Amino acid sequence: MKFPIPLEKYRPLQFALSQKSLNKEQKQQLQQNIQLVRETIIFMTAYANAKGVGGHTGGPYDIVPEVLIIDAFMRGSSSIHPVLYDEAGHRVAIQYVMAALDKKKGMTVNHLLHYREHKSGLPGHPELDQKLGIDFSSGRLGHLWGHVNGVAERLKEKKIVLFGSDGSQQEGNDAEAARYAVAHNLNVVLLLDDNNVTIEGHPKKYLPGFDLAKTLQGHGMKVLLNEGEDLDSSYAKIQEALLHKGPIVIVNKRAMAVGVEGLEGTSEGHDAIPVDLAIKYLEQRGYHDAVKMLQSADKVKDSQEYLGSSKEIGKNRSEFGKALVEVMETLSEKEREKVLVFSADLGGSTGVDAVEKKFPDRYRKAGVMERQDFLAAGGFGAEQGYQGVFATFSAFSEMVNSEIKMERLNDTNILAHFSHAGEDWMADNTCHYGDNISFVDNGLMEGDKTMLYFPADALQMNAVVKTIYQDAGIRFVFSTRSATPFILDEKGSKMFDSKNGYIFVPGKDEVIREGKDGYVVSYGEMLYRCLDAVERLRAEGIDIGLINKATLNIPDEKMLQKVGSSSFVLFVESQNKKSGFGNRYANWLLERNLRPRWAHLAATKLGQGGVYEHIPYQGLAPEDIRKKILELHKE
Repeated sequence: MKFPIPLEKYRPLQFALSQKSLNKEQKQQLQQNIQLVRETIIFMTAYANAKGVGGHTGGPYDIVPEVLIIDAFMRGSSSIHPVLYDEAGHRVAIQYVMAALDKKKGMTVNHLLHYREHKSGLPGHPELDQKLGIDFSSGRLGHLWGHVNGVAERLKEKKIVLFGSDGSQQEGNDAEAARYAVAHNLNVVLLLDDNNVTIEGHPKKYLPGFDLAKTLQGHGMKVLLNEGEDLDSSYAKIQEALLHKGPIVIVNKRAMAVGVEGLEGTSEGHDAIPVDLAIKYLEQRGYHDAVKMLQSADKVKDSQEYLGSSKEIGKNRSEFGKALVEVMETLSEKEREKVLVFSADLGGSTGVDAVEKKFPDRYRKAGVMERQDFLAAGGFGAEQGYQGVFATFSAFSEMVNSEIKMERLNDTNILAHFSHAGEDWMADNTCHYGDNISFVDNGLMEGDKTMLYFPADALQMNAVVKTIYQDAGIRFVFSTRSATPFILDEKGSKMFDSKNGYIFVPGKDEVIREGKDGYVVSYGEMLYRCLDAVERLRAEGIDIGLINKATLNIPDEKMLQKVGSSSFVLFVESQNKKSGFGNRYANWLLERNLRPRWAHLAATKLGQGGVYEHIPYQGLAPEDIRKKILELHKE
């Protein structure tokens, strides 16, 4: 399949640091190069979207001019370290395009057709792969400037370039990195894309005092303001910055996805461009083959049929917000004033934007500032009867462990929703795996009120939120990025439906299927996969039971005796095998002198991109579970 954008027309430029301005021919070629790269980003991200693996368009599209100018200076001067560091991971498409254009590296243009696909080597955030020309892992926002400071300390005579954004600069790490760079006069050059857009809105509105230039000047940085689409100005500012001794910042002002009809200036531009808008954009430029590819793209889908659960699916992460709204609707206006939701720029992804829509005064677009937001939720919930609500991704739970301990010591009330737990449908790959969620349970046993819940489907999520809402202490509720089917009982009814009499009891494990030959214990998005394995074995005459452990950190004494007295126990989860809850469950069994045959299936491998493929890649598909059960049964 031929790549439909003619990148063979791209001509890399080379600028000497002594050259003060672009000449006519250079500017013309630069403009052509910018257009080609931007068209490539539009196509490749739309193509990924058409296939159902998603992606991000606006960020990488925005920064093409400064990336190409920096690249040309790198080619013209050995004094610049030749790595295009970028701490905005969702701009990874530009990293892949630049690697493909550099014919000395292993990435080819046709690699770009497989952006975010499983085993393509092109996940949703850059991860170090020098064979493909990816020179760093960016991690989450705000995790790279400090690293770059260390590179600058090692390579004293080199200029180190870092691309950032108004979103990444909201993270506290960058304030620390700025102070350090100034204190040690490091040769770091920052190019910040100030497009006034993050996932949840416009920083100038939800953080009206936030000003990149003034903030960085306050740390002692030299700051240059620039209009990002003005090539002559960009060239001059970048040359000045590369000649400057010590740390310096260029703040590039521009609209998100400038020139893309339907996306320009919008938060929607952050995500993958809708296919219809990409088709319109590419048609206007005569890329008919690209349009045909978008129109004929096949959706990536999980073809597995799961026994014991419904074909209908629901999003647990969205249900959290819906259930919270339903609770708040039962409160008086005065009682609702004692509830405040803090969203770390992920309201739509964590479901809490439902509160913003229904009760906007009880909602805070709190920016990309997880540590501050969790502490603020704790401060709000520091008085009896008040409820702070905090929401972000499970991977970011690792960022707030100290803050969790602080709020536990302050005896605060926080209802925390960490979505995107585990690895299922995680195209952003390893850095976004929510596979260490047990870290949040870091209090000493004496006086600890912390509770951890991981509902199996949207109905159980609804029941969990409504049951625990008024409880004291810090309550963590986890959900997956993926939608999940509904768990069915043996009669085929939805097991966690309150209309069928279901009541959630915190700390109580639930029998999904009784069994005589051994038990599987699981939770969350692995429960329906375990149920499939159990149902298939039961059809073969092997009587396996299944237990749902929706309360993760509290032992159910009665159920431990039941399960621990059986022939074997298999604990299945998509958490890190080192830190997963299977380790705790094994301890509970041993502490009670219960010693069934034991096995623990959990995540052990670095990600390989894709969406549904993560679970089978980790050896956690129903067939893997079935095989492990058979091994235990035959021992």
